[in-house]
Amino acid sequence: LEDTYGVRPLFKLLTDDGFLAVCSEAKGLTDITHSMSSPPKITPFLPGHFEVFDLKPTGKVGSIQMDRFHCCTQEPNHAAYDTVERLPSGFVPETVKSNIRSLFENAVRKRLMAHRRIGCLLSGGLDSSLVAATLVKLAKEEKLKYPIQTFAIGAEDSPDILAARKVASYIGSEHHEVNFTPEEGLKVVEEVIFHLETYDITTIRASVGMYLVSKYIREKTDSVVIFSGEGSDELTQGYIYFHKAPTPKAAAEDSVRLLKELYLFDVLRADRTTSAHGLELRVPFLDHRFTAYYLSLPEEMRQPKDGVEKHLLRDSFKGLNLIPDEILWRRKEAFSDGMMSVKKSWYNSLQDQMESEVNDFQLEKSPKTFPFLPPRTKEAYFYRQVFEKLYPGQAEWLSHYWMPRWINATDPSARTLSIYKPDKDQ
Repeated sequence: LEDTYGVRPLFKLLTDDGFLAVCSEAKGLTDITHSMSSPPKITPFLPGHFEVFDLKPTGKVGSIQMDRFHCCTQEPNHAAYDTVERLPSGFVPETVKSNIRSLFENAVRKRLMAHRRIGCLLSGGLDSSLVAATLVKLAKEEKLKYPIQTFAIGAEDSPDILAARKVASYIGSEHHEVNFTPEEGLKVVEEVIFHLETYDITTIRASVGMYLVSKYIREKTDSVVIFSGEGSDELTQGYIYFHKAPTPKAAAEDSVRLLKELYLFDVLRADRTTSAHGLELRVPFLDHRFTAYYLSLPEEMRQPKDGVEKHLLRDSFKGLNLIPDEILWRRKEAFSDGMMSVKKSWYNSLQDQMESEVNDFQLEKSPKTFPFLPPRTKEAYFYRQVFEKLYPGQAEWLSHYWMPRWINATDPSARTLSIYKPDKDQ
């Protein structure tokens, strides 16, 4: 049984002669000995699915049923027993916004059950700021015995660090800033790929910061249960490319596609980078009731509006003074871009490093070297080389690279899109 979004992953290996092994990381299955002539496939267990096996008297196993038990668009059955019981129906804007607030707060409250200290990642973007502010507010209501610690990562003058500092002082959290240089980032790329088990470009890029901040949390604090803002961009159409959606229907369908693929990308990043350091991740935006409700709203309502992505989510929290106004309406920075100094981004530092790591000839030959999903940039080539060294022959763990839709893109970074304009005044 695998949860709806694969927030906690699962992999399986099943041989022809009925030997079954499962593990929460694929690397736990790569060295298993078996009697097959060619290595058996290690496959990710699909989120929202269950599988039934028949255990024979010989101890061998056969798969007899594989089915979906929950999809992100369905309201979960446990909704009937929830503290927020029946929501007012209808799509009058004020009703919708009030429902979004109730369900989001409920999603955070539900996740407060913990025996260990709770903290929160805070990038200074909309999503993590809403999570952190709601968490601090509810922690006071629940009379938690300690202040909520928030954690930001980046170069000292990066847009994210400055925005996170502003939010932390506004909500009154005990704030920690973790600074890292491009050199420190580059040093851990291989470790990060080892934990992630992927060669997806944007996943690796954004995982470096999250891995380093998780390391800091583990070594320097006693926070263990870590709240984070993953899932919001997929659910609320937060990626900049959603401005280019041809129709509201296309945008809504892509939102569901992104949610179903989270286990390959952002949820994989968040799970692996935190659990590598023994932390326990909580992601309120992926609360089943919250996502099912948001996806049930009219397609037009969920689209970017007035040139601003996630307009409905922002509008739902307008006028509440939960977070500063300039943060509530702050445009999206790609996580891997927002962490770096204004002078030189992590993205640019990576590109420079890759120029020296991979030569033009290697890149040209890439379709021959890597026939499955051949890398098209030097950075992608470098990640793939490291992946193949760590996990030879397992390229099929990734089905496709994360890329923006509706535009011709060879790089997943928002900053390479013509619609990306970093705000100069923030």
